Amino acid sequence: MLIMFKTRNFMSFKDEVIIDFRATSYIQHPTHVLEINDKMKVLKTTAIYGANASGKSNLISAMYFFKKYIFEQFLSNRKSDNTEIDNKFKVELDQFLLSDESDNVSEFEIIFCYNNKIIQYGFECTPDNVLSEWYYINENKVFERNGNKLSFGSQYRNILNKYSKVIPERLHLSVLEYLLDKTEKELVLKDFIDFFIKDYNVYLEIFFEVSIKKVGGMVSFNDKILKDKKYRNKIVSYLKRIDVGISGLEVQKKIVLDEETGKETEKQIVKSIHNVYNSAGEVTGKQYFDLIQESTGTLRFLSYIQNVIEMTENGGVFIVDELSARLHPLLTKLIVDIFQDNSNKKAQLIFTTHDISILNKEQFRRDEVLFVDKDIKGVSKIYALSDLKVREDASFNKDYLQGKYGAIPIFNYDEIIGGD
Repeated sequence: MLIMFKTRNFMSFKDEVIIDFRATSYIQHPTHVLEINDKMKVLKTTAIYGANASGKSNLISAMYFFKKYIFEQFLSNRKSDNTEIDNKFKVELDQFLLSDESDNVSEFEIIFCYNNKIIQYGFECTPDNVLSEWYYINENKVFERNGNKLSFGSQYRNILNKYSKVIPERLHLSVLEYLLDKTEKELVLKDFIDFFIKDYNVYLEIFFEVSIKKVGGMVSFNDKILKDKKYRNKIVSYLKRIDVGISGLEVQKKIVLDEETGKETEKQIVKSIHNVYNSAGEVTGKQYFDLIQESTGTLRFLSYIQNVIEMTENGGVFIVDELSARLHPLLTKLIVDIFQDNSNKKAQLIFTTHDISILNKEQFRRDEVLFVDKDIKGVSKIYALSDLKVREDASFNKDYLQGKYGAIPIFNYDEIIGGD
């Protein structure tokens, strides 16, 4: 479960911004929180609003970059045939560009709970080097790095002392991932890595726009949808409920040409099933559709619902840019409701949206709503509805459109529509 995320000097976020997912003491919607321990609860859902170009997508991009920066270093370790770590590693870092003040240092930090452990990890970096780094498990220091100096916590010193070489271009976390043996890695890194592989899922809108309709076959499928009929039927049950005309999904085998080898190979594909009717409205047969024949909204929902089912059953953090894009408002509400339901004991949903139909006290607690606003200098900031001391019975969506909370586009409507 995600507790906190912080970034600085990334895209439109010039200054430090922190998203705190801990629940406040509000008594409204008690089923909307997950208990980590006796002293801490986190929110099941966090909705992020703001004007176009305010920085909402940049925030999701920061959360995506954080994982990418770490795991591409892990991956590049595997690609090296040498016993030495390749120190020529570089990931594109998009920093704030609209200031004449020189600052090439960016910062990222996360705190999460996984396997009953509170894990904190962060780093400062430039486009070329890592400047500092810190890693704690249950408030016990694993290591801290400041420049080329490393220090280790007492519980981990005996294991990590022999791995004290600092590579300026690389995270020390990456060095440890490469050098630790299986037993050492189990103790130091396993929970960290498992969280990001199993629980931390970021969906950027740009990826959807490129793939979902252009190539229907690129809709990502959980292996279970191909192999587990019971799981596939669960997906179908949701598709039937949302009234898109799909009565089933079927896995078929298809012979395709492997572009790399030039050889024919067998591939599993998923097809949607639609009923065929006679003039009396009676079902007389069925027709198989390629997924590319389905609407973009249907394909998007199909991509989402697999993650929703997996996470609400097994745990996870679903981070989505523009959750409501191409979805009917009722489908957006359905997804939010699933996460907020009392049956969900393990999963969180964090999403950006412009859908104000769900921006109300019946849907959200005040600490579940965040706003991203950008000032005249192009700097984005984040604040919660709960920071504004809003009454619990306020009309959130009406007040938001009236500009009481900020984070809306500022323009003269009459001047645009009625001007000469």
